[in-house]
Amino acid sequence: MTSDLTPIDRAKYASAHCAADFVQDGMRVGLGTGSTAAWLVRRLGARVRQEGLRIIAVPTSSRTAQLAREVGINVVSLDEARWLDLTIDGADEFDAELTLIKGGGGALLHEKIVATASDQMIVITDAAKEVKTLGAFPLPVEVVPFGWPATKALVEEVLASMDVMGRQSSLRMNGTQPYVTDEGNYILDLALGRIGNARQLSLVLNQVPGVVENGLFVDIADQVVIGHADGTVELRDLTTGTPESSVRQVDLEDARNIFSDL
Repeated sequence: MTSDLTPIDRAKYASAHCAADFVQDGMRVGLGTGSTAAWLVRRLGARVRQEGLRIIAVPTSSRTAQLAREVGINVVSLDEARWLDLTIDGADEFDAELTLIKGGGGALLHEKIVATASDQMIVITDAAKEVKTLGAFPLPVEVVPFGWPATKALVEEVLASMDVMGRQSSLRMNGTQPYVTDEGNYILDLALGRIGNARQLSLVLNQVPGVVENGLFVDIADQVVIGHADGTVELRDLTTGTPESSVRQVDLEDARNIFSDL
């Protein structure tokens, strides 16, 4: 099984497998969206079946909700859960301060709401997502469909006064039609190249009429679990105020059990 996985998939699996161990019986857990989060959901499903793990899960997208139900996880809405113990989610980019770019999977609004409604957020990722300066990955901005071209023009105008390298934006498409989020909104992808001040940019973007939310996660993530293709996992913890790192090893052969049990 593991020989069929790409190096990136092995790294993602190692990160998700390790992070799943932070989930304890009785927890209310936010489940992220994306390829790394899918590994997490499968691993938690295996723990539910094999260990009798009892958790209540709040997915950040309809895709994650469907997968969670398929593997036997108890899924509820955030309204029902009200507050969460932990959210585990991936990232498209992260820096040394655990500021993130998220939204490549189109679920940034739900992801940010769920993450901020949690006592703690753990980021699961592979080493390729770590950057010195955010911005190489296009920044997603969720906008209402009404008047979106005007919103796009306003966003580009705002970028002229921001510490960024580029100012181009494009409407995310799904084939020949605009991509539509679970909330019925559109997404603009901003090709910025470099983001000099993520906090300032996030605040300014959210003041633009028509903008619902942006994909910058500032002061939200507490820990990052970085997977490598050889099964090595690095944990970085910012909850103490000073970054602390540790290394663990994940048995990649366990990946086959996740699928054989489904």
